[in-house]
Amino acid sequence: MFDFLDSGQYDLLGAFWVTVQLTLYSAVGSLIWGTVLAGMRVSPVPLMRAFGTAYVNVVRNIPLTVLIIACSLGLNQTLGFALGGDNFKEIGFRLAVLGLVAYTGTFVCEALRSGINTVPVGQAEAARALGLSFFQVLTLIVLPQAFRAVIAPLANVLIALTKNTTVAAAIGVAEASLLMKEMIENEADALFAVFGVIALGFVLLTLPTGLLLGWVAKRVAVKR
Repeated sequence: MFDFLDSGQYDLLGAFWVTVQLTLYSAVGSLIWGTVLAGMRVSPVPLMRAFGTAYVNVVRNIPLTVLIIACSLGLNQTLGFALGGDNFKEIGFRLAVLGLVAYTGTFVCEALRSGINTVPVGQAEAARALGLSFFQVLTLIVLPQAFRAVIAPLANVLIALTKNTTVAAAIGVAEASLLMKEMIENEADALFAVFGVIALGFVLLTLPTGLLLGWVAKRVAVKR
């Protein structure tokens, strides 16, 4: 049943390595972009609040597949943006990361905003009374506590991101789900085995992540 794994025809580890790379790059980008959006949403500047609110409400309600394909067809094929890539594989990978960051950043933003709301208002007021600017209050006082409060929700976002990387197959990124499609076409007599192997691979990626970050969340939780 699992003879296809011994044939050497399929680079299973290579496909999951692409999935891991997509997850890591997208996670870092999403954390940065989501933090910026969260700062905009609590900013005293009305224009920044309006942009952050509109972006989050619009983008998180667009299907991820639509965003990924829009990055490929709109940015690359129509506008000619290659994002520094020299070939189809590099361009597709970077466009997939861009789409994942644009989408996942909205969920990071909302998780962080909920963490910001757990920080007592008196702390920010006391900091402003001492002469600190909004940026200083946000980065030195509010965000450090907010991050500690939302590690568990951010872990859920990371797990969802890992599974969402399968959408990158829509623009030809050679990650695990694209390999699964090839294996299904060639191994029609071992469908359940193919499904089982790919599913097990994702479980091995996501389960330890959830357990580790859950443990970290308990260790660094802010006691109110």
